[in-house]
Amino acid sequence: MSLSLKIVSPEKIEFQGEVDSVKVPGAMGNFEILTNHAPIISLLEVGAVEYKANGETSKIDINGGFVEVKRNEVSLCVELKK
Repeated sequence: MSLSLKIVSPEKIEFQGEVDSVKVPGAMGNFEILTNHAPIISLLEVGAVEYKANGETSKIDINGGFVEVKRNEVSLCVELKK
């Protein structure tokens, strides 16, 4: 089973698809989201969002935002670094 990830910025949907894991810069430090993660809502700080899909790692630099996790669905609303 994998995670469904959706990353949205004010401009557009930056990414939407199935991933194996997601690392985010949380307000209290970086943390990783894996399959069956407990439900959570967290603020995001300046840093990088990294996600792994099909053995490939992708990275998006952000200025902040928030993340919500529930039932293997990860939603990020972020402001991209320019």
